[in-house]
Amino acid sequence: MNRNAFLAIALITLAAGCGSKTPTTPSTNPNQVKFTAAVLPSNEVPAITDAEASGRGTVNITFNLTKDAAGAITAVTADFALDVNSFPPGTPITAAHIHSGANGINGGIIISMGLGAGEIVLVNGSQTGIIKTGQTNGGLFTPAQAQDIINNPGNYYFNIHSALHGAGVARAQLVKQ
Repeated sequence: MNRNAFLAIALITLAAGCGSKTPTTPSTNPNQVKFTAAVLPSNEVPAITDAEASGRGTVNITFNLTKDAAGAITAVTADFALDVNSFPPGTPITAAHIHSGANGINGGIIISMGLGAGEIVLVNGSQTGIIKTGQTNGGLFTPAQAQDIINNPGNYYFNIHSALHGAGVARAQLVKQ
């Protein structure tokens, strides 16, 4: 067999073998957008400096989008997964929300996590797996608000509230994943 024929067969075999074993890239759901925030009492305005200043938490938020044929958001719900720790034992978490407001600026509530009164008491100062799905803020969370959060996550923050700190005990700006 001549050298060129051998080279051609080797290249065809190599190409065929590589094509069948090429790993695929994980697909992402175009109708979901994910955010995270690592909340700290020192991020509150004003910063928390009492016994609850030791607390911290992490929230993962997923926006579930319905879009029209042009790709515009027509409906949205939010899923929340919150873990908190290092708070004084017995701390009640009374609310958790996404607010409008850049870093250092307090703003209005956009969408609530939907916690009920007395639902979360941090018996040992920590709790993981606080899950709330399908939140719409009573239908007040609009597609326009969702789009703005997607486009400008740093202009929004997530915070949690305690009985001692009704205006907020720990906060962080949203980070799009």
